[in-house]
Amino acid sequence: MDADDSLGLRSVSTEELRTLLKMVHTGQIACPVTPAQLAPLKFQHHTEAMMGILRGLDRSGCHAVLVAVLAERMA
Repeated sequence: MDADDSLGLRSVSTEELRTLLKMVHTGQIACPVTPAQLAPLKFQHHTEAMMGILRGLDRSGCHAVLVAVLAERMA
C-alpha cells in the first residue's frame, strides 16, 4: 500500500469531488472509472487516490462513495 492510498480521497478537493459526482450523476463519465477517463478531466494528479477508492465500482457505487465523502466533509 502506498502512503497516498492510506489517505483515501483527502488529497482531492471538495470542489473536485463535487465535479466528479456531477459527472457520474449525469453520465458524463462512465463507471467503473478508469485512469484514462480522469486525465482529460484534469484529475490526473489524483488518479491514485481516486482509483484506490473508486476502482471497479459501478455508477451507483461511485455515486454512494462520493456522496458519503462529501457528506462527511460537511459534518
